Parts: sequence; C-alpha cells; structure tokens
Amino acid sequence: MNQVLLYASVILATVSFFLCCYACARVGKLLNSVKGLDWDIVATLTGDIGTIKKSIQTLNNRINGLNSPKLNDELLQYAIKQQNNVTDIRKNNIGG
Repeated sequence: MNQVLLYASVILATVSFFLCCYACARVGKLLNSVKGLDWDIVATLTGDIGTIKKSIQTLNNRINGLNSPKLNDELLQYAIKQQNNVTDIRKNNIGG
C-alpha cells in the first residue's frame, strides 16, 4: 500500500510540475504579445469595439424589421391618434 501511495504522489507531482511549466509559458506568451500596448491604444480599441457593436445591432434590427420606415410611420400615426383622442379634463370641470 505504501508503494502505491509513493508512486501515485510522484506521478501527481510530475504532472503538476509540467502543468505549471505550461501555464508559465502561456503567461509569458501573453505578456510578450501585450508588451507594446499602452492606454491610448486600449481606449481606441474600446471605442472601435463599441462602434462595431452598435453597427451590428443596427444591422440586426434592420434584418428583423424593427427599424423599418413602415413600422416607424405606423407608430407615429398611432401616437398622433392617441394624442387627438385625449380630452382635457379641465374643460369638462362642472361645479366647484
């Protein structure tokens, strides 16, 4: 039983060592790839991502028909109709 535990712990330690080396290599690769990055570039990239997201959202709305001129005209006509149907309560105030 002692032999099995000894070999299992040695194998586990070896696997852990290699995984640690792999993680260190990936972190080093990441640090080398972002070495020349400064805050101005990060701000520019953030703005570009926002612009692209807005463009994609507009395109998806057009595809789905939510931004169509026909729908906008119908909503405008509905709002005008609702506004014309509202009566002023102060005009009908009787008594006092």
